[in-house]
Amino acid sequence: MQTTEPTETTEISPGLVIQGITPPLALSDFKLIALDMDSTLINIECVDEIADAAGRKAEVAAITEAAMRGEITDYKESLRQRVALLKGVSMAHMEEVYTRRLRLNPGAQELVTACKKAGLRILLVSGGFTFFTDRIRARLGIDFVRSNVLELESSGPNCGTLTGRLVDQAWGDICDGAEKRRTLLEVASLLGISTAQTIAMGDGANDLPMMGAAGLCVAYHAKPTVRARAHVAIHTGGLDRLLEVLHT
Repeated sequence: MQTTEPTETTEISPGLVIQGITPPLALSDFKLIALDMDSTLINIECVDEIADAAGRKAEVAAITEAAMRGEITDYKESLRQRVALLKGVSMAHMEEVYTRRLRLNPGAQELVTACKKAGLRILLVSGGFTFFTDRIRARLGIDFVRSNVLELESSGPNCGTLTGRLVDQAWGDICDGAEKRRTLLEVASLLGISTAQTIAMGDGANDLPMMGAAGLCVAYHAKPTVRARAHVAIHTGGLDRLLEVLHT
């Protein structure tokens, strides 16, 4: 595989742009693919849809959009602000978001299946929540997951509803861009592979740290700042368009 820093772009087919790489490339040259969840592997931003139950979707979505564009530099604080607005949301509404609103993005299953067949391990690393990532992991047979845990009221009349806080975990409080990068490096080390053998795919500014650490970085229907720094940018079509660049 030949890679350089992203420079001049080339549209190899409508809606599929490459820069800083020289095809043909083989999927089997890689051993790990790290995928963002919200608006990458799935069609929604889960935090925005959960906020709909509290009548605060517009407010939360505005913060999400600014964070994904990179206009909010403190991602952790932006997530805490959004989660605080979810206080009182019931698990029934969370279930409704999953069953009625969440869908895999086109080509998700095909890409994961192709990666597995080529011998890659799959990492789902998300600033979203375990309520959703655990289910997506089971649904697609994903190997590794890192995401955030929403705290629930444990007693009283509001037992089982969201407190508006996140649960601290052993590795830290929030899975942000730095944690995504650290997780990619940690899993690569666990597998005994180099970062050159990793792929990272995302759509927002908090994906840039892990994309910068990977051997190949892919932007999926992404914000302009993310597209500009990606080796592969998928503007139209499904996730499996990556297979037009990485042949099986």
